[in-house]
Amino acid sequence: MAHPVIGTPWQKLTHAVPEEELEGVEKYWRASNYLSVGQIYLRSNPLMKSDFVDEKTGQARDFSRADVKHRLVGHWGTTPGVNFLFGHVNRLIADHGQSTVFLMGPGHGGPAGTSQSLLDGTYREVRPDITDDEAGLQKFFRQFSYPGGIPSHFAPETPGSIHEGGELGYTLSHAYGAIMDNPSLLAVAVVGDGESETGPLATSWQSNKLVNPKTDGIVLPILHLNGYKIANPTILARVSDAELAEFFEGMGYDPHFFVAGFDNESHASIHRRFANLLEEVFDQICDIKAAAEEGDETRPVYPMIIFRTPKGWTCPKHIDGKKTEDSWRAHQVPLASAKDTHEHFRVLRNWLKSYKPEELFTEGGQVKDDVVAFMPQGDLRIGANPNANGGKIFQKLELPDIHEHEIPVAEKGHGWGAAEAARVFGAYTADVLAKNDNFRIFGPDETASNRLQDAYKVTGKQWDAGYYADGDNDELLFPSGKVVEQLSEHQCEGFLEGYVLTGRTGVWSSYESFVHVVDSMVNQHCKWLEATVREIPWRAPIAGLNILLSSHVWRQDHNGFSHQDPGFIDLLLNKSNETHVVNAYYPCDANMALAVAEKVYQSTNCVNAIFCGKQPAPTFITVDDAKAELEEGVAEWKWASSAESIDDADLVIATCGDVPTLEALAALDMLKKLGVKATFVNVVDLLKIQNASENDLAISDERFNELFGHDKPVLFCFHAYSGTIRRLVWDRPNHDNFHVHGYEEKGSTTTPFDMLRLNNMDRWALAADALRIVDAEKFADQIQKWEDFRLEAFKFACDEGYDHPDFTSWVWPDAAATSNGQLSATQMTAGDNE
Repeated sequence: MAHPVIGTPWQKLTHAVPEEELEGVEKYWRASNYLSVGQIYLRSNPLMKSDFVDEKTGQARDFSRADVKHRLVGHWGTTPGVNFLFGHVNRLIADHGQSTVFLMGPGHGGPAGTSQSLLDGTYREVRPDITDDEAGLQKFFRQFSYPGGIPSHFAPETPGSIHEGGELGYTLSHAYGAIMDNPSLLAVAVVGDGESETGPLATSWQSNKLVNPKTDGIVLPILHLNGYKIANPTILARVSDAELAEFFEGMGYDPHFFVAGFDNESHASIHRRFANLLEEVFDQICDIKAAAEEGDETRPVYPMIIFRTPKGWTCPKHIDGKKTEDSWRAHQVPLASAKDTHEHFRVLRNWLKSYKPEELFTEGGQVKDDVVAFMPQGDLRIGANPNANGGKIFQKLELPDIHEHEIPVAEKGHGWGAAEAARVFGAYTADVLAKNDNFRIFGPDETASNRLQDAYKVTGKQWDAGYYADGDNDELLFPSGKVVEQLSEHQCEGFLEGYVLTGRTGVWSSYESFVHVVDSMVNQHCKWLEATVREIPWRAPIAGLNILLSSHVWRQDHNGFSHQDPGFIDLLLNKSNETHVVNAYYPCDANMALAVAEKVYQSTNCVNAIFCGKQPAPTFITVDDAKAELEEGVAEWKWASSAESIDDADLVIATCGDVPTLEALAALDMLKKLGVKATFVNVVDLLKIQNASENDLAISDERFNELFGHDKPVLFCFHAYSGTIRRLVWDRPNHDNFHVHGYEEKGSTTTPFDMLRLNNMDRWALAADALRIVDAEKFADQIQKWEDFRLEAFKFACDEGYDHPDFTSWVWPDAAATSNGQLSATQMTAGDNE
């Protein structure tokens, strides 16, 4: 799928930028600055009229402190610089017909984003309550950072935004993800100089080696150096231009410097200089695109702009005798006492008047035509570009039949084979990739390690960072490909977010323990989705953000304790159940992994976490049974249960996760021989067992009773921390009878059995605990035998270096008696996590 080409992209101008357009940009800048200051400060009298009719008294009065908000919340410092850039980018779009999205890294420039969308007309299209008159302007001002209003960032509520900027560091990651497979798109990515000090942003400069100017769009980074963070100078603002140039040239960019606002240069001169620079930069971009179209595969040197202007540009230079413009003091609200003191109010009034609002707005509160005459129209408007509302151009994937990859359990028996679930997931994903050109795979150097390598039968790794002549180590590297690897979880997450926010679908994989690196990024994406689902109906649904979490806690043969942490699920559980923007899937085997893959690749407006093992393991259920179980999220495996019904059972054995399921089945096999009766329940969609009182998509309490009983003990074997289950079911009937086994924060570089033993998840520990639950006194001797064997098996592993045959040779009785039906000691011991 190619995104729609809007206008005629990548065309140079054949003439100089007309003066009347730059006059329009100047008026736009003044209008957006006025609107931005108004949003921070004003609750009424938006045009500062001397005969404003007070809404409370009904009497006419002059502009006064009564018109200032009681709580002054927001950020001014970066806003005027962003407003300036918005104006010039609008002019560029209009003159070139270039499809463009604008990413605001300095999230504190939120007033600029809402001002921009008001001026391009898109804000009132999605918010008809903001009427085109004085009352609408007043409402626009009052709602900003106000109870019942809108956030202070470039949030999803603002048309044209695909990057809120609430958490700094991901502007370029999102921008480069947006332009992948999107050859007609220009992404202008404004990077704040405070943001430039973050780790994720620092590594994202390398993104230019992972795109292709022929098949992808172009990112234009603009480093917005205004000198200060909240209370300190920024590093890049204090180093010399020569050092900056060397740094960015080393990153593969051609930096263009622009400095303005520190002297008495006229605005007309500043606008002319920047327009000329922007045309020079865009000419370079057009040359890059043209060369790529002609077959030039040399990695281009991409232009960027270093935009150095004062923090708080155009605000009062001094307040209370202290420097304000070009100071950290301009960061938030420069006049904190504008309502409380007449002196600060006087300064605010003069500040607002300096933008000459009478030249920009009519008496009735409308923006004058000559302020916006130069701006783009229709879908070319920043706020209307369909790439910034990706659901509008989202196309469902053409999905292959998952039965083509099915492990033949129906013929071979439950528990047959030794399939790697993540590899089967990867084989199906490769088929998805082959059928769709709006799909990508991202990974931090672990695509093959996490068993997605079948993708390389379809595509290569996209790479433009140099090749060796002999090619022995470069066989999978290509200038264009649908797999992108960079050893940065931040980049993988950011690329995929940018990709799905602009209407496409993909997946990225991570070692389970290291997905925590992007906890806050996932949190921010969830918040974007939560806001969208709750209250932004004009944002069309986008594809689910799919994260495959493999190399999980129970198999860390090469790595050990440092690579063990299954707690990502607990972050996801913090998200709202009202909006249902998170899903957590724990496929028990390869066929269930197929069912999960099919489901997540069709999902929208959510984050899907798939916790999937990659080591050889039996397959227990058919694809059709997996799909049926996934539909409800949980199922009793009657073929495994030793009790006819739950009423007949001594206990319920429940599992969630591949390794716990295998161990629990082996434990049940042992218990059957002692006459213990149990029903066996498997959970794949973890949130479906959450308290029905908290989650309206969870199974009902009646269904919960059918599966887990009214008063039966439940031995629950869970992939992650046991407290997670208790958190989920505290309001369920029979929750006090849950006995949960989970990861206990123990382990090292050791054998699979020993890892289980250390965390009391091995089959002997589970079976012994089941006997304690049923009748500890009656089964005391058997419990002791199993505890003794656990120590014996541990000693065997220490002596021999591999696990005891009683552990490695077990197979579920239904499985065909073939060598493929068993896991050898080598299979159970070997791993290749890194």
